[in-house]
Amino acid sequence: MRLLFFILQFSFFFSCLAQSYNVRDFGAKGDGKQLDSPAINAAIEKAHQAGGGTILLPAGNYLCGSIHMKSNINLHIDAGATIIASADKRAYDPSEEFNFPEYQDGGHTYFHNSLIWGENLQNVSITGRGRIDGAGLTRKDTETAGKVQGGSIGTGDKAIALKLCRNVLIRDITIYRGGHFAIIITGCDFATIDNVLIDTNRDGIDIDCCRFTTVSNTKVNTPHDDAIVLKSSYALKRAQLCENILITNCIVTGYKVGTVIDGTYVPEKVNWVCGRIKLGTESNGGYRNVTISNCTCFYSSGLAFEEVDQGRMENIVVTNISMSHVHHYPIYITTGCRNRGPKDVTHVSSARDISISNVIADDCDSLSGIQITGMPGHPVENISLSNIQLRYRGGVQQAHTKPYPELGTKYPEIAKFLGECPAYGLFARHVDGLSLSNINIQLERPDARPSIILDDVQNVLSHQVITPDGAEKLYIKKE
Repeated sequence: MRLLFFILQFSFFFSCLAQSYNVRDFGAKGDGKQLDSPAINAAIEKAHQAGGGTILLPAGNYLCGSIHMKSNINLHIDAGATIIASADKRAYDPSEEFNFPEYQDGGHTYFHNSLIWGENLQNVSITGRGRIDGAGLTRKDTETAGKVQGGSIGTGDKAIALKLCRNVLIRDITIYRGGHFAIIITGCDFATIDNVLIDTNRDGIDIDCCRFTTVSNTKVNTPHDDAIVLKSSYALKRAQLCENILITNCIVTGYKVGTVIDGTYVPEKVNWVCGRIKLGTESNGGYRNVTISNCTCFYSSGLAFEEVDQGRMENIVVTNISMSHVHHYPIYITTGCRNRGPKDVTHVSSARDISISNVIADDCDSLSGIQITGMPGHPVENISLSNIQLRYRGGVQQAHTKPYPELGTKYPEIAKFLGECPAYGLFARHVDGLSLSNINIQLERPDARPSIILDDVQNVLSHQVITPDGAEKLYIKKE
């Protein structure tokens, strides 16, 4: 019996070896000087022809241009191994043809010009305790002041880009300087991003038009853009919901690039946005059945749920969130009519059935309290806030006398396009169905603005709402 068990163990061991392809055997040097992506691609192609397997990158520095993922391939970056993005743009594949109006920027539109990319694949994995260093990637954009300029960013703009793939796993790796996006998955089903560390100079993780996707146990440092963001763009040449998404046990920060990886943790100056977990802005299809739980945000912007491109945002559950040193706002829920999409679409952006509970935040920016805003004649519906404790910096010395602007067609960013909020704690406008339960709003310094303003808000239910200005000034309604 022992002999049989011994034989079976060895059979399994050699079977695993037979499915593993060491890139050194295909000519990779790992010296940081030779371009090793051709050797890595040769190993991937060999494994693909054999039905799949693990592509092993042992310890070393692998200078690379575009790496082509295939179905049934696990790209395993071992501990001590680093894929270094080449600064030579000729090492990357050119952008593919799109042949459709570009309602989203080049980073969302083109994929083949990335460091690691794959399209129309199944069973794709990128794993290991190694690192991707996007030293040669660009972080530039084809969008200016919220307007798409069109065209590709150019070669070498993203670390990992997967489109129309099924059964995707990205686990345990570290990404440093990920370019325009460290990870973007578009139109993918059954994707898992787990235990990943990202310390990058633009977006961390973009999940666009995906279904059944989980992001868990992941740390994202993005001092210059969004950390974990859902999109629903026209990158698939159609409007498609981003739905059935779970984001859990994640940490979002806004330290200077590289100071999370090296352990010095130097806070970055407040940018137009710094970190945050976000839905939007590309929102043509919308978002449905999204759960965000057990997350921590530090030196970052808060939660932003923005439906402005004629999609729908519904069935969103957020719970157990802690924030500290919050830039701009702790919670922002809005609809708007930017309507970046085909002119023949007549839908109006909508949001409903959003529940946010068990949130604690300190050192919140004076710029804005919680904002919940719909559009005139098109309110957001059924918003529930419960068990929320917020401590604001305060310090604004004069109450507002001018009307607060509607979002309208503007890009949905408070700091750039709306300015200081007339309420320091909660501002709600064009809402039908607002439940406030166990809300505690505190100030570090006195503030001349009221704590809460409700403007065109119907069907309000409140219970145990505590503010510094007292219950008698709890609501200021404008007719």
